[in-house]
Amino acid sequence: MGIRGLLSFVEDHSNEFFTDLKLRDTKIVIDGYALFHRLCFNSNLELRYGGDYDSFADVAQKFFESLFACNICPYVVLDGGCDISDKKLKTLKDRAREKIQMAHSLSVGGGGYVCPLLIREVFIQVLVKLQVCFVQCFSEADRDIMTLANHWNCPVLSSDSDFCIFDLKTGFCPLNSFQWRNVNTIKGTQDCYIPAKCFSLDALCHHFSNMNKALLPLFAVLCGNDHINLPIIETFLSKVRLPLGATSSKGRRHHRVLGLLNWLSHFADPTEALDNVLKYLPKKDRENVKEILCCSMEEYQQSQVKLQDFFQYGTYACPAALNLDLPEWVLVALAKGQLSPFISDALVLRRTILHTQVENMQQPNAHRVSLPIRQIIYGLLLNASPHLENMSWDALPSQPLAFSEMERINKNIKTSIVNAVELPKDHSDLSKLTELSLAKRQILLLDTLKVKRTVLESIPSSLKLPISVSCYWLQHTESKAKLHHLQALLLGMLMGPLHAIITSPDKEDLREDGARMLYEEFQRVKEQTRPGTRLDLDTAHIFCQWQCCLQMGMYLNQLLSTPLPEPDLTRLYSGSLVHGLCQQLLTSASVESLLSTCPKAKQLYEHLFNATRSYAPAELFLPKGKSNSKKRRQKKHSTSWSKNRVGTTSDTRCLYEGSNRFGLLMVENLEEQTEVSELE
Repeated sequence: MGIRGLLSFVEDHSNEFFTDLKLRDTKIVIDGYALFHRLCFNSNLELRYGGDYDSFADVAQKFFESLFACNICPYVVLDGGCDISDKKLKTLKDRAREKIQMAHSLSVGGGGYVCPLLIREVFIQVLVKLQVCFVQCFSEADRDIMTLANHWNCPVLSSDSDFCIFDLKTGFCPLNSFQWRNVNTIKGTQDCYIPAKCFSLDALCHHFSNMNKALLPLFAVLCGNDHINLPIIETFLSKVRLPLGATSSKGRRHHRVLGLLNWLSHFADPTEALDNVLKYLPKKDRENVKEILCCSMEEYQQSQVKLQDFFQYGTYACPAALNLDLPEWVLVALAKGQLSPFISDALVLRRTILHTQVENMQQPNAHRVSLPIRQIIYGLLLNASPHLENMSWDALPSQPLAFSEMERINKNIKTSIVNAVELPKDHSDLSKLTELSLAKRQILLLDTLKVKRTVLESIPSSLKLPISVSCYWLQHTESKAKLHHLQALLLGMLMGPLHAIITSPDKEDLREDGARMLYEEFQRVKEQTRPGTRLDLDTAHIFCQWQCCLQMGMYLNQLLSTPLPEPDLTRLYSGSLVHGLCQQLLTSASVESLLSTCPKAKQLYEHLFNATRSYAPAELFLPKGKSNSKKRRQKKHSTSWSKNRVGTTSDTRCLYEGSNRFGLLMVENLEEQTEVSELE
């Protein structure tokens, strides 16, 4: 939620509405959504290349370390899926359009703020690693945050202006004045604190003629928030003469905030004020508008969810979720962040949102490549509960398999209808999905990704899912990956193992020296990519497609209770590094030269490359000049090749005979194979 113009208005009056705090020795309830956006957008991170997740993870870790140093105990509360009423749909569409415009701006060298696709998952992994207590609510978290903070008498940390409306006992600290990078020490002691500002609701009400706090929810819905946008309210605002009081330094943007607060301060309570609002509206609309306004004002009241029970006993009871009669294991996994809000949206609304990345806007959106994975996910969710089966979804045709997806089409959004895949009976009961054997769950995952388990035998457990996803990505016709894209991606995956070697106390030997040299070289490549480098849009789009495959591969893996280990995303993909490696591989460097200092990394790379290369279309390995001239000749060959699975035919072995371990094929051998294919 958020009230337009309110936060900047109160910050303009900082001396009147805020008190200075030296925050230490306290619990604090943190709006997780607001925090990871703040850390992503205010830490000088590169946003064009699809996410420098290692850099983001480092920033997030430092944030929490600052809290720990001041004996501040954080409790992070994350938003879940969309509310079952779907009252924020218009707001979500507006934000999706804004995100497309910002992504386009970033893609052509302009400014903008677009979170990388997997930032939420990376943030959760940091919380788990640091053992920070967190919960993922079933839907929007604001009321639950307010209720928990009041139960514990501790402040809320957020950037959401709705916390200026909630009656918080200990106050609201805005993130933009929370100086976590500036930890101070109290003179004469070793006690640390973080300088912060705390908003005072009492001070705001005092400023406006000691107005009744209970009037503020009505102010919020009249001013306009994420849940309500009634055109008829403009009728009221155009007819009533709002007293502006002192002129706002921000001009017209704050006129509505200032005028409404002054006007409402003349009424004793919400009932009287609401009656006066309705007087300005046509009689035929009054009852309907009154019902909508009263319902929206309820969003600022105490929540029935007791998050303290989750943090103390591990039990999460949300009436809205319980009423849907979903399987218990699903509710637990959602609360623990082990299932994404994408899953709850698909379950509850049969509608999902496919977030735009910094991609090529002239091409189909990058999520198209992962559609078959999503169709399997939807198939698993079809029979979740009898309650959901009896619901009607306005946006869907009367088809039992239909789901809707909000996706980018060019530079706008469109809702597309997608059919779930019907699965065998033992896979189609969500309540019993966890009872399937590990082998069956793994088979379903790998069959969806079109990968044979034997191919993964030489791959470290932490990389089995990313490599499986990469094999899927290479086989998909919409992915136009070239050899240097695959090489750069796999080289980037070495960062996690390299980091583990150089930070382990047990690796004080020559292997560590080579690993450190390679790690530092990769860091140099990453840093050189950033300043003023022009974005290669085709390369960006290809890696966006890979991230979409990884995202949905992870969601399917989670839904199947992780038949493959979940990868550590914090060191799996760094966009600046992978884009930089692409440039080097095209111009000056080779894989052999890059890995020459670290035999262990070279060996791991060979395993990764050997696992993926058999899934690649033949033209991936042709030199650039040859690939265009032989495109027509290879069409038939590459089509049949992309349909094959690894190790199933002698053609696979024959095609790669003569290649070195880094996939640099002898062109003559490949041409011979192509001509044989044509003759056949």
